Amino acid sequence: MKRLTAGSFASLSVANYRLYFAGQAVSLIGTWMQTVAQAWLVLELSHSGTVLGIMVAVQLLPVLLLSPYAGVIADRIDKRRLLVANNICSGVLALVLGLLTVTGAVTLWMVFVLAAALGVGRAFTAPVSQSFVSELVGLDLLQNAVSLNNVMLNAARAVGPALAGVMIASVGVGVCFLVNAASFIAVLVALSAIDPASLQASEPVVRARGQVREGVRYVRANPGLLAPLLMMALVGTLAYEFQISLPLMATGPLGGGAGAYGFMTAAMGVGAVIGGLVVNSHLRVGLRTLSVLCLVFGTTIAGAAVAPSLPTELAVLLLVGAASTAFMSTSASTLQLRADPQFRGRVMALWSVAFMGSTPVGGPVIGAVCEYVSPRAGLMVGAVACVVCAGLGWLTATRLRAGRQRAGRATVGILGAGRLRPEPEA
Repeated sequence: MKRLTAGSFASLSVANYRLYFAGQAVSLIGTWMQTVAQAWLVLELSHSGTVLGIMVAVQLLPVLLLSPYAGVIADRIDKRRLLVANNICSGVLALVLGLLTVTGAVTLWMVFVLAAALGVGRAFTAPVSQSFVSELVGLDLLQNAVSLNNVMLNAARAVGPALAGVMIASVGVGVCFLVNAASFIAVLVALSAIDPASLQASEPVVRARGQVREGVRYVRANPGLLAPLLMMALVGTLAYEFQISLPLMATGPLGGGAGAYGFMTAAMGVGAVIGGLVVNSHLRVGLRTLSVLCLVFGTTIAGAAVAPSLPTELAVLLLVGAASTAFMSTSASTLQLRADPQFRGRVMALWSVAFMGSTPVGGPVIGAVCEYVSPRAGLMVGAVACVVCAGLGWLTATRLRAGRQRAGRATVGILGAGRLRPEPEA
């Protein structure tokens, strides 16, 4: 087990990473504004939790289908150029959605089409950006940088939804999309300013047939990689459906509106920043730690499911956010540190499939549970999934440790037998 590099902000000492971090911080605030605004727009147009779940599934279905191939591409080509192209396309799509909304021309099918197109971009962005971090900072600072990335993501989650809630209530939902389109300029400037000569790029993988299957076989042969991926897949399917359950909690049991939803998401973001800093300062990576964090995550979600009022819900969502980012950061760091460099892009692509690509399966399910049973029941389904995953992860970790101990005793026995064997006569 490897402890985190000393200093919660150690990776910011790398100039290239500072540029990337700053650009992403601005862009992610816009992204979270769009996430909240898009969910609210779909609810305004459809008045249906099931339709909202289907929309989320449509946006993330490309992640499920395309991320494994995106991981192969990430192992083959210049990641920085791919990120530049992807951010340009995402900015244009946000601009189109914003213009359609502010002019009153938007319809539900348009939102679905643009959401699917954004999903294609996300399918490539997620594994490429994850593996690009290792090129920016190197392996020694990798876990620190991964955790800081999650702190940044969740700080944006704290700011973006709160801004979106204010904007939706004051100037309308369409402005959120326009602000997001403008925010992509920051990350494009940062990527253009990065010094390519200072990147610690791994040797590109030569194009060949069957590289996606090769990556899957590599993971299947390594239980230390397979178990975190399976845990993330189940948790991602049933627990990380907050963009469905929270707006329905806000408008249903808690009796709020867009402002309440924005503050609920922001509360998770504030908690997630705290959780990310704790990961950077104190936690080890590994399957046992991941299992404990998964149990804590499930417990806090259960608390959010039964919270009786909005103030109580906001307090509990602080804990949900902290547990969420601690679980997510530890999962990503464990995979990146244990994966062979030539497979890192493909491993992180599978992580993207497990985390985001599982939503097309879980989104409609949780949306239907929220609509036909209650939003509280939708959250509770995610809580149970986390508890189950925690148990499976702990069991796997115990078996792996027992296997290593048996192998160690066998090695000692062989070496001991060798030392007792008499020297051959001359």
